[in-house]
Amino acid sequence: MPRSPLLLLPGLLNTRRVFAPQVEALADVASFTIPELWHHDTMAAMAEAALAAAPPTFALCGFSMGGYVAFEILRRAPERVERIALIDTQAAPDSPETAARRRGFIEQTQIGRFHGIHPTLLPQLVHPSRVSDESITQPLFDMACDIGGDGFVRQQQAILGRADSRPLLVEIEMPTLVIVGREDLVTPLPRAQEMASDIANARLEVIDESGHMTPLEKPAEVSAALRRWLTQ
Repeated sequence: MPRSPLLLLPGLLNTRRVFAPQVEALADVASFTIPELWHHDTMAAMAEAALAAAPPTFALCGFSMGGYVAFEILRRAPERVERIALIDTQAAPDSPETAARRRGFIEQTQIGRFHGIHPTLLPQLVHPSRVSDESITQPLFDMACDIGGDGFVRQQQAILGRADSRPLLVEIEMPTLVIVGREDLVTPLPRAQEMASDIANARLEVIDESGHMTPLEKPAEVSAALRRWLTQ
């Protein structure tokens, strides 16, 4: 069986390592392209860099911020996308409160106060049962250090400037998978339900006992859902 080209788009402060379990689990059905998204400060630039790295046509999977980039790719080159998976992300723009918080993170980082992911943020990112699980938390700390303060600022600026993707949802006709952790506090379950209901050919998979970081928190479940989406 030929392997499907799969473009994987990591989230905020994530390197390709966020998808390491999926790359291992799906190696028999997919060939992977995973661009670095922290070198750019607009969604347009991120999308163009991803498209430049990708094969002519591909399956597209975006996690968190990567979902925002995936929507931008759909605006620019829908004919290249065969199917799309959206993991712990949302189509709506930031609320004013969230946007203000992002600007605060940017200001703190620009005055030299970037310390990666502080342990106090973990309850926002992972299920309460995993806050002390180093197999999940250590990769988060390591990826944030790899990206650094400058990369973090560029990513936050791109997220702040992103378009509202809700009008795009009704135009998506390709096979679509929406995955969300049931206890995701960053992009909560209702956001995933709204996306799935607005996309004609969408399947919603809710991952129990998982927060925002489902690719790392529940790797087997996420990989199984992606396998079904890729092969059906």
